[in-house]
Amino acid sequence: MRAFKPAALTLALATALGAGHAYAQQDDNAEASVDEKIEQIVVTGTRVAGRSVSDTAVPIDIVGADVLERAGNTELNQALSVALPSFNFPRPGLADGTDTIRPATLRGLSPDQSLVLVNSKRRHAASVVNVNGTVGRGSSAVDLNTIPTAAIKAVEVLRDGASAQYGSDAIAGVLNIRLREASEGGNVTVSYGVRDTSYSTPTSAPPAGATWSSPNPVSRSLTDGETLTFSGWKGFDLDGKGFVTVSAEYKDAERTERGGWDYRQQYPKINDEFDPREQTIERFNAWYGEPQLEQMTLFVNAGLNVGPGKLYSWFSYQDRAAKSGGFYRRAQDDRNVIEVHPDGFLPIIAPDVTDSSAAVGYEWDSGDWSFDASVVYGYNQMEFTIENTVNRSIGPTSKTVFDAGGFDYDQLVGNFSAVTSFDVAALASPVNIATGLEVRRESYSIFAGEPDSYRNGGVLLPNGNPTQSGAQVFPGFRPANEVDESRNSVGVFVDMEANITDQVLGSVALRAEDYSDFGSNLTGKLALRWDITDSFALRSSVQNGFRAPSLQQQYFTSTSTNFINGVPFDITTFPVNNPVAVALGAKPLDAEESTNFSLGTVFRLGDVSITLDGYRINIDDRIVLSENLTAANVRQYLVDQGFIGIGGGRFFINGVDTETTGLDLVVNWNLPTDKTGDFDVTMVANVNSTDVTAIPETAELSALDPAPELFGRINVLTFEKGTPKNKLGAIVNWSLEQYGITLRATRYGEVLTPGTSAERDFTLSPKTLVDIEGRLQLTDDWRLSVGIDNVFDQYPDAFPTSLNGTGNTSFSNYSPFGRSGRLLYGKVSYNF
Repeated sequence: MRAFKPAALTLALATALGAGHAYAQQDDNAEASVDEKIEQIVVTGTRVAGRSVSDTAVPIDIVGADVLERAGNTELNQALSVALPSFNFPRPGLADGTDTIRPATLRGLSPDQSLVLVNSKRRHAASVVNVNGTVGRGSSAVDLNTIPTAAIKAVEVLRDGASAQYGSDAIAGVLNIRLREASEGGNVTVSYGVRDTSYSTPTSAPPAGATWSSPNPVSRSLTDGETLTFSGWKGFDLDGKGFVTVSAEYKDAERTERGGWDYRQQYPKINDEFDPREQTIERFNAWYGEPQLEQMTLFVNAGLNVGPGKLYSWFSYQDRAAKSGGFYRRAQDDRNVIEVHPDGFLPIIAPDVTDSSAAVGYEWDSGDWSFDASVVYGYNQMEFTIENTVNRSIGPTSKTVFDAGGFDYDQLVGNFSAVTSFDVAALASPVNIATGLEVRRESYSIFAGEPDSYRNGGVLLPNGNPTQSGAQVFPGFRPANEVDESRNSVGVFVDMEANITDQVLGSVALRAEDYSDFGSNLTGKLALRWDITDSFALRSSVQNGFRAPSLQQQYFTSTSTNFINGVPFDITTFPVNNPVAVALGAKPLDAEESTNFSLGTVFRLGDVSITLDGYRINIDDRIVLSENLTAANVRQYLVDQGFIGIGGGRFFINGVDTETTGLDLVVNWNLPTDKTGDFDVTMVANVNSTDVTAIPETAELSALDPAPELFGRINVLTFEKGTPKNKLGAIVNWSLEQYGITLRATRYGEVLTPGTSAERDFTLSPKTLVDIEGRLQLTDDWRLSVGIDNVFDQYPDAFPTSLNGTGNTSFSNYSPFGRSGRLLYGKVSYNF
């Protein structure tokens, strides 16, 4: 794995932020004016220039740069999760690549059912597909944490389906990240955070006759997770005709560890007696928490007036090196080579993620028309190194570090749009009409690791049985897993919006798309807003949407070899076109299809604004990853079909239907006072429910007795109850002269961690997290901030011992706020 050096950081920040004193500081009044405009004008969900967020026909939230800055955790996903009512960011552990690229959800739907835009252009997805037992299993979504908060002017969140306006993925909504545009000034911020926390978990009793005892419960007080972040931005003027804004961030985060106490026997017995080392070995032996991470990010945004229009461009690059743990292998474990790891070992998954994007476009006016043409490219690669492990089948000569291969994804998008307006006598305003074309090419590939990462070396277990192939915890990708696939798509749209009367705003959109792999799709949307009075309005929308199957879902494959009764069987995640998957009933993936309905109200009571929006989202043919199909009758069926040595596997399949209903509440109240300062209060609430109404079947598997489940109880209940039933939040910002305070409280409702049976279900009770930050403006340029996230050190409910058989996994991966405890942090910021 690549290591970063302080010199590289110094050079990058100097390049990005240097020469700042040569530029005048921005006028405070000008900044306030700009910030006010950001809060009022939106470009998402409408193609009418100058549309106010308070006047839209659909719910849109604006999360400004100031909100993102007032958080201890610098991840964009985390900042959005406390600012938005129905946005959640669980933080799974022991989940391979999902530890490093973690998905977020909107309205309780899949992470890939929300569209992400940057400057209104489609952002590329991550290459990883989430195949472990976490929220978002089977999805491959955009990694928002590749975008540093220093580069962001505001995030516009459309909480409504928008496939007819933007195309595939926009079922739950759209997140549009608007990049900072500065031609002067700049900022450098240094932040440091550390976890200072205590927690307790129940512990199982050791085996009979053990020479060690188990504390029950076990309590720990920890200081870990040190995180140092350097970030900043600098604006450059292009001779009064444009700007270049360079943003950079460097982050170095140490891991956190929230595992339990491993009560089990660790060593083989000596003359039928427990090994003396049982009494001294470290039994907190898991890395169950936040990963160790080091990353460098660079973002450049530029605009230049050229000819009759504006040339614009942006570029980004991030290199992220992470380390997270797998499950601990005890010294006596058959998966261990005791000559290599005499005390057992904790295998480390160390992916290196490279992410980049580039865009260039030109917008101009001609006559009554406004035109925009652009090309955007995005690339994401994840390459795995497995450390501190062993290939058991090679024996004592095995290496302990392996190149396990990886995968990459890229996307090239070309856009052309045209907007104009024309008068219609019967309407109260001109009709705004937009039309355009989008052409997209995507590709996805898997590349193999070194042979020792996946091969079987032939060394047997002491009982003579063969053992697993490849690197323990993460066998490498094999040459047989390698793929290199691509597809093309083209879409056209038309979008119209006008005031039908002085009180009624209407908009309609229609979009047709054609994909080279699965076919065509037609979507439409109708939205209305009725301003009954100046302070009260109703709004509603109805639409159908879709999400195209991703290349990752169609072609991801990996293989591990398990031995059943001494016979080797390959257990594989199959592409849907693999002959084995076809024999099990797999078919080419089709698009997910949705129908969205929303109805809401907008109140204005003086300085208080209130929005209340209900929604219903019906989705048919959701794409899911099947269960592992490894039962004896499945293996025999495959033998009967001529597939020898195949132990079963899993594949992606359409067929899950869901109904999601919910309610979003957002209250904003600005209260300026003469003597006690200014108060800005935001309250958010969400209630959400999903029901699974159909699950997939195949004729081939249904004919077996007993018929295996393709989508079982755990996955059904993850859809239905794996995200909070409700979520409440309140944020109070206070400022007076050079002082400022932010107080934030977020209550997460009940979440179910499903088990294989009702007896093994575990309900996470509601928890409330409180954050506080204080700010002092030392001078016009210098600001000091200190804060505490999770002031009262809240944790999700700990698993009982019956659900934590190893002692390693004390908490559920379904916790909507993770399991890291209290964060103390400080920031120093310098404006120039």
